[in-house]
Amino acid sequence: MTATTGPDSPLTAEQLSATTLLRFATAGSVDDGKSTLVGRLLHDSKSVLTDQLEAVERASLGRGQDAPDLALLTDGLRAEREQGITIDVAYRYFATARRRFILADTPGHVEYTRNMVTGASTAELAVVLVDARNGVIEQTRRHAAVAALLRVPHVVLAVNKMDLVDYAEPVFAAIAEEFTSYAASLGVPEITAIPISALAGDNVVEPSAHMDWYGGPTVLEHLETVPVSHDLTGCPARFPVQYVIRPQTAEHPDYRGYAGQIVSGLLRVGDEVTVLPSGRTTTISGLDALGQAVDTAWAPQSVTVLLTDDVDVSRGDMIAPTATAPALTQDIRATVCHLHERPLRVGERVLLKHTTRTVKAIVKELPYRIDLSAGLAHENAPAEFAANDIGAVVLRTAEPLPVDAYADSRLTGSFLLIDPADGTTLTAGMAGEPFAAHKEHLDQAADSAAEDEGWDF
Repeated sequence: MTATTGPDSPLTAEQLSATTLLRFATAGSVDDGKSTLVGRLLHDSKSVLTDQLEAVERASLGRGQDAPDLALLTDGLRAEREQGITIDVAYRYFATARRRFILADTPGHVEYTRNMVTGASTAELAVVLVDARNGVIEQTRRHAAVAALLRVPHVVLAVNKMDLVDYAEPVFAAIAEEFTSYAASLGVPEITAIPISALAGDNVVEPSAHMDWYGGPTVLEHLETVPVSHDLTGCPARFPVQYVIRPQTAEHPDYRGYAGQIVSGLLRVGDEVTVLPSGRTTTISGLDALGQAVDTAWAPQSVTVLLTDDVDVSRGDMIAPTATAPALTQDIRATVCHLHERPLRVGERVLLKHTTRTVKAIVKELPYRIDLSAGLAHENAPAEFAANDIGAVVLRTAEPLPVDAYADSRLTGSFLLIDPADGTTLTAGMAGEPFAAHKEHLDQAADSAAEDEGWDF
């Protein structure tokens, strides 16, 4: 069996399984050429099937274009094709002999900032495009801030349309210096700047013959070689319970197992663990993985955990080693991006979904909103958060939760706020305030939330 990534480059299943996986997101302002870059990357790496390319050629001819518009490889929605812009997050899957990729192509418009948050939330690398003629603009700073907020460990600055500035090195150097300085001030740990022309293919997959002054990697070469660590075993173990298994058969009359995915760390038979939020302690008597008993299991394996004592455990509980168990809290201070058109206000009653547990919560405070267009300026105590707004929120939950800081764990430090009436996702949250050092002193006057039976906690 072969997995074909392009007409000339079939990869066997064995080759695919041997390669590492990189999740990355792209972002750029309107008309910076982001979709063209993605299309060029897919085309030149032979990751486009023949029928896909033929469809793009037909669509391009229908729009009066002489050459295939590679941006159409990613702009899949009709509205996107008609307007020539990216609206929704488009996911693409491709592979080379060195690595497999999951690409999230995110919109560039300010009103679609929430879409970039969605696309970059699981990314290990973000490619931020800049038009060489315009340099670093407000939307560029916004994208850098979102990457920093989401703790994306690697950022690539792709200075596009170098062909329109005569491939001038000083133009690239000035843009790279400005962006690197800004992103580093936000805490982005690694920034790589690459001069490219997505339309002409310079430094996307093949090195450019027009920029001999540049000695760094092409975009694809960097994507293939950037260090990516999926080793979560060094982090404290966290095991959110998804399902309780009780077959109650003659063969297994007393079997009780707790199934789920280890999101970080490792578990061993004999470990002393604590079940949260009850706080009961016990030891791991067994681990089942793929139907086989094992002595050790680690993230991100899906396993069934057996416990020595008959402890009350249900879906939504978390099992963690007693020595490194997270603290429980009902008061959560977090940075959020509001996703819904309906505003978020103080006193709002919501459901908070954290790992496999969903509890009632009330919005107690909106301490400030971040103005990404003004260098992380803070607007204290806004009346509400509208769609795409990013800011701080204080929540009070009906039940205690084992929430880690997002800086420590992107999985157990994140949550969603949900409308209890219809199940609509309202807000994405990250426990902690990564930009707290940038804000001015805030008055911490508490706003009283509306009291209602079942919600007064």
